[in-house]
Amino acid sequence: MTDDAAIREAIATLRQAGVDSPEYDARALAKHAHETNADFADLVAKRAERIPLQHLVGSTGFRYLDLEVGPGVFVPRPETEVLVDAVLAVIEDMPQPLVVDLCAGAGTIGFAVAHEHPTAVVHLVERDPAAFEWLQRNAANAENTSGRVHLHLADAADALKDLDGTVDVVASNPPYVAEHEREQVDPEVRDHDPELALFAGDDGLDVIRVVAATAARLLKPHGFVAIEHSDRQGEAVPQLLNETQEWYDVVDHEDLTRRPRFTTARRAAT
Repeated sequence: MTDDAAIREAIATLRQAGVDSPEYDARALAKHAHETNADFADLVAKRAERIPLQHLVGSTGFRYLDLEVGPGVFVPRPETEVLVDAVLAVIEDMPQPLVVDLCAGAGTIGFAVAHEHPTAVVHLVERDPAAFEWLQRNAANAENTSGRVHLHLADAADALKDLDGTVDVVASNPPYVAEHEREQVDPEVRDHDPELALFAGDDGLDVIRVVAATAARLLKPHGFVAIEHSDRQGEAVPQLLNETQEWYDVVDHEDLTRRPRFTTARRAAT
């Protein structure tokens, strides 16, 4: 096992490099090096270059799941767990809810819902072939979801037209960073998460507009939508949904750090 002196040195190196959680990352890299016989010093050097911890260890924990991630797919964030809570609360008493995860990436939302609701049928939509490969890997590892999880390599704008008007819940963590915010993004994200999963036009709302339109098409009357957004969009996303007659009960929600994080709404009856 890596000795304490090496870990202390790693913590100092990562702290100097600006890593947010140097103690945690150093110990996680030490554990990974021990389990895989990898070179600890090399892992620390790569992390100091701001290569994401999750890329170096090959996975990340999310709720009760361990999702494989790496170059080509967005790394799940713990902030999304609160959105999953909201979805699970809505479908809790449904015998076989139909759920769609748009812009699925590694499958963060969709696999969590399928894992925690034993009869939910979940469709995951991802348009980036590189991210879709990670989605397939995580599907292969998903337990107790056989026949209930369906993957689609497709654009959210026109996906799943055969399900129009039948879906109970649409959830999404879409790209939402505005182009002018590029330099404000942490190096781990800006330089290593795929651009398709990050940037969404001048105001950061381009893909959220697409998700909202597709959700309105897919959902049955009174169906539920949940859309993650940045902590700077807590007013803009509810306003976007309120601009049409397609939604009611539009509410914005905070994450565990009390920052605006996702908007929910119900599909108006037609």
